[in-house]
Amino acid sequence: MDEPNRAAASAPPYASQESWELRQSLPDPLPADVIVAANRPRENVASHRSYSYNGWDFDVPPGVFSPGLTSQVVFDRLLDGTIPLAGGRYAVMGCGLGVETVIAAKRGAREVYALDLHPESVRNTTAHYKRLAGEHSGTRLIPITSDLFDRFPESGEVDVVTFNPPAVKEAVSDDPDIVRNMCVGSGVVTRFFDQIAERDLLAPGGEVDVVISNTSELRKITGHALDLGFSLETAHSQGWDGSDVRTYLFRLRR
Repeated sequence: MDEPNRAAASAPPYASQESWELRQSLPDPLPADVIVAANRPRENVASHRSYSYNGWDFDVPPGVFSPGLTSQVVFDRLLDGTIPLAGGRYAVMGCGLGVETVIAAKRGAREVYALDLHPESVRNTTAHYKRLAGEHSGTRLIPITSDLFDRFPESGEVDVVTFNPPAVKEAVSDDPDIVRNMCVGSGVVTRFFDQIAERDLLAPGGEVDVVISNTSELRKITGHALDLGFSLETAHSQGWDGSDVRTYLFRLRR
């Protein structure tokens, strides 16, 4: 039996053949030297910087990472409604500067959980949200310093989760801030899916939108999600000029 059929035969009954075929079609990780070259740190994360998106200006203090182009893939799909937020409960994993929280308020989300392992990122997100979205926007912000969902409310349930994980397969730096933001590896994403499934965090009809590229172990990560009963589709895919990197925005449901 070939690999796609073997995978489909062992799949849970709620993981569709289409999901397994998509997983099987994904590319292998790029060679290590290509991954490292494509992910060389582009900024001094220990410096004070600034970032702009959609006419909004964000202060970037030392230790907080500026969003890259893959983060903008998520921002753009939140802003244009491809990822639905209106009236819903939204969790942004790895809130960083808080760009997603500002968009969520503008798009009419009911509640936004802003989660990050890094306390300064959570503080920064809260400050930017108050300044750019306003405390009276009608959207309730719930900032949480947490390793993934470890400190998420036990009874919490959300309609949408987004994550641009630090899933780069190769170590591109020994700076702990850069490692935390870029190259933890696939384990952070598989643990993320484990927690969503174990805690039953998704409301009926809810979705998880995750950005991963072929600098990561795409088949390993998505196969793990399918084993947990998630369905898989591609919400967006793109390459980058002068690069062999291909980035995917996956939409997953249970």
